Amino acid sequence: MKTMFLVLLSAAAVSCTSPVPASASAARGKTGAVPQAAQGNALVDVMALGRRIWQNECAGKQEGLVSWNAGEEFPSLGIGHFIWYPKGYRGPFEESWPSFVRFAQAKGARVPSELQGTPPWSSRSAFMADARNPRVNAMRAWLARPGIVRLQTEFIMARSRQALPAMLAASSQPREVEARYHALSRTTGGMYALVDYVNFKGEGTNPDERYNGQGWGLLQVLENMRGQPQGSEACREFSRAAAGVLARRVANSPKARGEQRWLQGWTNRCKTYAGE
Repeated sequence: MKTMFLVLLSAAAVSCTSPVPASASAARGKTGAVPQAAQGNALVDVMALGRRIWQNECAGKQEGLVSWNAGEEFPSLGIGHFIWYPKGYRGPFEESWPSFVRFAQAKGARVPSELQGTPPWSSRSAFMADARNPRVNAMRAWLARPGIVRLQTEFIMARSRQALPAMLAASSQPREVEARYHALSRTTGGMYALVDYVNFKGEGTNPDERYNGQGWGLLQVLENMRGQPQGSEACREFSRAAAGVLARRVANSPKARGEQRWLQGWTNRCKTYAGE
């Protein structure tokens, strides 16, 4: 699986990202479906969560809200780097930008015409030649509006919830997993942990993503949590379980991959889920 985050983060470091295949999308739903607003998130500070996502995706900079990464065939938009395919191209990743547009419109937002349909660029070179154009800066400015940042965050939260049934269907302990997911999703820090870890290591439902039969996605972390902690304790337990699952992955990995070199960075990232 191609993960969205290619640079290992310390507790304070950030990076721009690459996408996750649709089979392990950070916020997977049926392709093209408009997710419903997330429910049961009364204690989540949506704007604080949005700022954390934006910071992780591209250092919180407005320039990163419309970008085209080297080596990719499509631009990425918004705080969640939603994929937007050029005309005539269909890749292995879920195209999430059109779904966000429909979500925003359903919420009453007026989406600029330049951000609808297909991208105005057919290639990265065309985008780079146009990257400083006032039109592109206007796109970024629209995406940076507080109300639009809120909509993007609500969209990410809603699609996270849409991914839950697939994880429950793949789990040997669905009741425990569901309870732990909901405990985390009720707080800002917990929702951040859920969203970021899926972006980082996937949902854990793909049977091909295993070493010695053991996976390392969100499902495996939820299964490896202890008990049914709530609030900040749930975040700390998620952090511990995530670090343990990733250490197990490294122990199970083929020696030729040399995954031990990544473990410290992965562990540092897991500490952010506990608020450290």
